[in-house]
Amino acid sequence: MKQLFCFILVVFVIFSCKKEEKSIIVTEEAVPQWKPYDESKDLEKTKTLEQSRMHLKLINSKVKDKNDIWESLNTQMAGFTNNDYQSLKPLILDKSIPELQNAIKIGDLSYEKLVKFYIYRIRKFETDNMLSLNAVLSLNPQVINEARRLDETDKSTIDMHSIYGMPILLKDNIDVKGMVTTAGAVALKDNRVDADAFITERLKHQNALILGKANLSEWAYFLCAGCPVGYSAIGGQTMNPYGRLVFESGGSSSGSGAAVAANFCVAAIGTETSGSILSPSSQNSLVGLKPTVGVLSRSGIVPISSSLDTPGPMTKNVIDNAIVLDAMLGKDQKDKSSVSVNYSAIEALKSPNLEGKKFGIFKEFVADSLYNQAISEIRKSGGLIFEIEPDQVALPGFLTLLSADMKTDLKVYLNNTDSNKVSVKSVEDIVNFNSKDSLKRIPYGQQLFDGIVQDGTSFEELTDIKRQLEISGRRYFDSFFDKYGLDAILSINNHHAGYAAVAKYPALTVPMGYTASGEPKGLTFIGKQFTEDKLLYYGKAFEDLTGYRIAPQDYK
Repeated sequence: MKQLFCFILVVFVIFSCKKEEKSIIVTEEAVPQWKPYDESKDLEKTKTLEQSRMHLKLINSKVKDKNDIWESLNTQMAGFTNNDYQSLKPLILDKSIPELQNAIKIGDLSYEKLVKFYIYRIRKFETDNMLSLNAVLSLNPQVINEARRLDETDKSTIDMHSIYGMPILLKDNIDVKGMVTTAGAVALKDNRVDADAFITERLKHQNALILGKANLSEWAYFLCAGCPVGYSAIGGQTMNPYGRLVFESGGSSSGSGAAVAANFCVAAIGTETSGSILSPSSQNSLVGLKPTVGVLSRSGIVPISSSLDTPGPMTKNVIDNAIVLDAMLGKDQKDKSSVSVNYSAIEALKSPNLEGKKFGIFKEFVADSLYNQAISEIRKSGGLIFEIEPDQVALPGFLTLLSADMKTDLKVYLNNTDSNKVSVKSVEDIVNFNSKDSLKRIPYGQQLFDGIVQDGTSFEELTDIKRQLEISGRRYFDSFFDKYGLDAILSINNHHAGYAAVAKYPALTVPMGYTASGEPKGLTFIGKQFTEDKLLYYGKAFEDLTGYRIAPQDYK
């Protein structure tokens, strides 16, 4: 039995037959504990959903005790009560980084209180089987001590647009020194790494607080075919706070999206190969940026494709997105695609407006009421709208590219892991490992991994596929960029993520409202290479104009 550490004073009224006697006794208050429950009724409900991949086989992990997430922090959390939590909510919930920094600067808040608030909130919701989201896989056992250290600094010099002291969750395919990186897979459950990913180094250099790791679609959703997004063997099924067990969480950065939306952290980092930031950001009413490949380093990140992978920030608003992006920028000598950029995303957000800016809109989406409403608002603000109707361009070889890249790139990552902790060193090893206990390790199968093992694409063939896909992706967008002099092309959610991926173009999604059933949708700005600062500028102008985002009702 786990030891309990939180104490409170409880007044017991003790009655005797002679007289009423009151005693004040110090007793232990139980730390909230997660308990398994009968999932059958919840699972049965999902079978009625129209989306077949939402027909779930399980909700919670069969290989990990959720209580392990916060156990190492229970001692340090002793004394932080529900009263503390409630008093901090108005200062923290849905506040931007500048607002949080200002509260700390004037003494209403501290970095330690900010961290404890999120830990308490994560534990509070994730122990409740009616509200849990399975969004978080692990918490950093040192994060409270790190917050206390930052509280010793002079608050008068705080930069309102700094990531300093902000608790950030990283998708659990991103390495953090001393923590386990699992990619959601049982095969990596003991993968405690000895070095930070490059972007983790950059965040720490800016004194961001690594709060912990977020759940994800296992192996970044390149494991099974037609399976639920947001599922991993380590973390179970990630759920959407806007419609728990009703709406998809989006993938593969599912936990990052759900956690930010539910206010489990200030911001989170996701990764994208094709749609894995845009999808969960849109589904969870967030701002999500998929940068140009190379703007952010991929070193120390469990890969799918060195050709297309990129990390990116996921936040509740555009200004936070720019702050987090700036904190991760930097050229990484270990990443052959890494580049230096000459912009500051924060500086780019000054006086945003859409007047005179040219946007291409997809004719096929005009009938969508939310898209149409967003376009109308842009037009009213002076934006110039050009309707486009691209030819249906196929992307032949896309799956082959991912399979061939992952076969090579994942092997490189695995062979840099400690053999005493990680026995698998190739995709074939993982397939064999999973097959030994398929019900727990791969309940939805591993069809895509089977395909990787069978892939026999040569280097020359892969090189040609990459070249042709990039040409096709850029041709899809560039004819309209060039014809109308467009500043950006506007899509919905991650509908055109595949084209942006192979073109290696950046994309930014911003909340644009909710369907009649309450499901979020995002307006997605797609630009040419290295225009992240411009996309954020347009996104900020749209956000200021509309303010569509609303926090999920059950997580306020």
